[in-house]
Amino acid sequence: MTILNENSPKRSLNNVQVGENVKIFDFVNAYHCSIDDGSKVGTFVEIQRGATVGKNCKISSHSFICEGVHIEDNVFIGHNVTFINDRFPRATNADGSVQTDADWKMEETWVRAGATLGSSVTILCGLTIGAGAIVGAGSVVTKDVPPFTIVAGNPAKVIRKVSEN
Repeated sequence: MTILNENSPKRSLNNVQVGENVKIFDFVNAYHCSIDDGSKVGTFVEIQRGATVGKNCKISSHSFICEGVHIEDNVFIGHNVTFINDRFPRATNADGSVQTDADWKMEETWVRAGATLGSSVTILCGLTIGAGAIVGAGSVVTKDVPPFTIVAGNPAKVIRKVSEN
């Protein structure tokens, strides 16, 4: 496990901008992304280029945070959470050639401050999970989640509002 303490300045670690007091457990694949102060990244997590993780986040094991995902401060990501960043993924083009970066459109996703994503949640691309929202375990999120709302199911549907405190 890598721990950067309060005496460590923010620095780049294998092309990852890492804040102070960050804990990164073994077998994490992170590259060209940023992880801010006080966050914790569990085992077997992948964080791809351009993804951002805010302050005091907890990312549980086996989660996949792809390019274009932005996680604000104080967010909890449960085990095995998966983000999607391509609305129409394909391996090849119509002519049979293998797709390259030029052949697809990355869509950004935002997880706002204080949100919680339960274990095994899948988040489709181009969405916003509102501040303080809770997504129930096993849910598939296909549209924006309003702030301070609990959603669950496949597709995720509003269950009720939660207190903003």
